[in-house]
Order: sequence, then structure tokens, then C-alpha cells
Amino acid sequence: MLVASLQPGETAPEKYQNELAAVLYSPRMKSNSCINPASGFFLLLSLVSLYATCRLAAETPQSQPKVPPQQARDTVAARRMSHLQRGINLSGWFAQVADPKGYTREHFISHTTPRDIALVKAMGFDHVRLSVNPQPMFRAGQADAIPQEYLDYLDQAVHTILSNGLAVILDVHPDSEFKNRLAKDDHLVEQLGNFWRAFAKHYAALDPNLVFFEILNEPEFEDRYRWAGIQTKLAAAIREGASQGTIIATGARWSDDADLVFLEPLPDANVIYTFHFYEPHIFTHQGATWGVDFWHFEQGLVYPSTPESAAKVAALVPEAANRLYVIRYGFERWNSARIEAEVSQVAEWAGRHQVPVTCDEFGVYRKYADTNSRVAWLTDVRTSLERHGMGWTMWDYSGGFGVVTKTDGGTVPDGPTLGALGLKAPGP
Repeated sequence: MLVASLQPGETAPEKYQNELAAVLYSPRMKSNSCINPASGFFLLLSLVSLYATCRLAAETPQSQPKVPPQQARDTVAARRMSHLQRGINLSGWFAQVADPKGYTREHFISHTTPRDIALVKAMGFDHVRLSVNPQPMFRAGQADAIPQEYLDYLDQAVHTILSNGLAVILDVHPDSEFKNRLAKDDHLVEQLGNFWRAFAKHYAALDPNLVFFEILNEPEFEDRYRWAGIQTKLAAAIREGASQGTIIATGARWSDDADLVFLEPLPDANVIYTFHFYEPHIFTHQGATWGVDFWHFEQGLVYPSTPESAAKVAALVPEAANRLYVIRYGFERWNSARIEAEVSQVAEWAGRHQVPVTCDEFGVYRKYADTNSRVAWLTDVRTSLERHGMGWTMWDYSGGFGVVTKTDGGTVPDGPTLGALGLKAPGP
């Protein structure tokens, strides 16, 4: 993350210093429902540093970042990147199932249909990322014995995707509880390796130029070194099952840009690296009821951010601690240059290691986001990725971040979102 910024000569208003004092000395810091005890200390440090970092940045000359080209070696993985330029995530179909009945036949055949896949192609996308939760496929102690009834539905989905001229990323996408166990349980690591070996072997006969294996979505590992070791082990299992397949690897924790640049590339040339980009989360996830508690209370934020626009929103936020997050967003001045500076760090890492990189998640939660701000953010992220030769896969097709809206009357593409992606809705 880059530090917050003020314009040269600008100082933080005195009232924001008073806000800081109010938070530091408020007894509600110990009971605020938005702040758990484990994070309270770090929030205090964050608030104390807000004014100082703004002053420091104000004294630092602002300059436009240079744009070095991404220079990957001429490998199979780099060549196959041509099939992963413009993609969309198919969420909620084989993972993150919201239906209380779970993974049923009715869900598989109705959630995403062949007409949806045809529409994805017609809108101009060249690939999809298909999230697959491995947990329903695990038999007790026999993770390599994948139930055929589940595979039948998944095979049909993959066939439909490929027959529409789209590439597919098979993204292993378990829930957080599974990943938290994986971070500590070596037996579960062995099970997941067994699963991947069998899963990759099952799809090894398909065109390896169009079928990609993503090791694990957002690992949520705080220990980067343990994740690096486990990822290498899982990649080896995939390679045993699919000798020609291209693997997609990622950094620890939430797969963000900072996590990727800490990663040492795997000892395998047929690997593409990915990261997720939702910065700043306070804007992209405003109003969200999951993740960080304070997101739910932040609504009405616009992009690009300024102290003035953020102050208007902050005035409507009742809790001082949450108000400080909004104020900080304004002083950080998120705009196209700030996004470019973040993405360029990944491009520098990719160039240094000469490996191909894609961003297979980015997006803005639609429910509370201002449409013009959402379009501006999507445009800035997409163009920055393309400037550095990176492919992208937006999150998501029809969920809360979606490129289409599903109603009883059918599926309606969102024109402004498609425009931000450099695409357009198909004609009648």
C-alpha cells in the first residue's frame, strides 16, 4: 500500500485531528461493534499515523510512474496468455453456493445456463474463471476418489464453455474455514494434493491451450513461507496429473498485489501468476456485509477520492472510528495515477522474474457504488493492466459485482460496465 497523500502545502484540517483524539480517548473503542479487540491496537496505530503520513506525503514531490513493459520469457505459459486477455468470473455455480439446499441438480442446471455462456462470448470475453469448491468432492479420507455425479455436472459446464470458443480457468475455491485448516493441517494438505492430482488428470485430455489449473483462490495464509511450500507441493501434484497443463499460482493471504511481489516463482516454467485487485477496499466494497466490519457502514464514497468528497460522506457516519477511515480515503487521493503506481509494482516484479501475470479478480460491489465512480475505477484498472500486458478477469458475471443483472424477465447486460471493460452489449 502507498501512503496517504496531500497536495504540496496542504495540511490536514484541525477538525480531523480532533476526530483522532475523540477516537483515541473514547471508551467505545473497547466496545465498538465494528472493532474487535484483536484489531484494536492496529487501528490505533493506523489512526495515529494518518495525520503524520499525510504530512509526510505532502512534502514528497508527486510524479507520474514510469511504465516498464512486462517482459515474460517465451514459454508455453506466456504464449497461452493470449487466451486469457478479457475474462469474467462465473461465481456461485460450483462454489460459494448461496442456495440453502446446496449443490443440487436443480442448482447446477439453472444457476448458469448455456445461454449465459453464449452471452459471455457475445459480449466479447475470451475466457471464464470457473470457481470450483473441492469440499463437496472430498470423500472421507479419499480426496482422490472424486464423486462421478459431481464431475458429470462440472464436465458439462466445461464442455459448454469450450464449445463456445472460450478458455476456462478451473479455480479451486474452498471456503475460509477450509483454508484456515489448510494453513495448519499437513494431512489436509496431503488430501488436497491427492485431489489435485486426480482432478488435473481428469481434465488433462482437454486442450491445454484452453484449460488452466488455478491452485487455490486467496489462500488466506498469514505465513507466506508456509504458503510458498504448500503451493509448490500442490503444483507438483497438478503436474503429475496433467504434464502439459498450465498452472496458475498466487501470493499468500488475499492474493493482492503486495502478496504476489513477495512470492518467489515456482520451479516450473509452465506457470502463470495471478493477483487480485480491489484497492481501495473501502470504495470497492462499500456497504458489503461480509469481510471487514466497517465496510457495511461506509456508503456514498466516490472515485477518484478527494478530501472534500470524503468529508461529505464522513459527516454522515456516526462512529468516529469509521469516520476516520472515510477521511483517510479522501486524503489518499485514489485516482488513475495511484492505481497505475500499484499495478506497476506487479509489472516490475513480472519483468524481473520474466514471468506472465494476469489479474483474475477485480471489481466493485454494485449495490451502493455510484455508477460513474464504479465505471471510472473499472476503466482505470482495466487500462492499467492492459498497459502492462496483463490479462484480466473481472469479478463477476451475475453476482453482486456483476456485468449482467438477472431478473424474472431475463438477463440484462450492464452497458456502462461493459463500456468500462472496453466491450459492448451484443445487438438484438
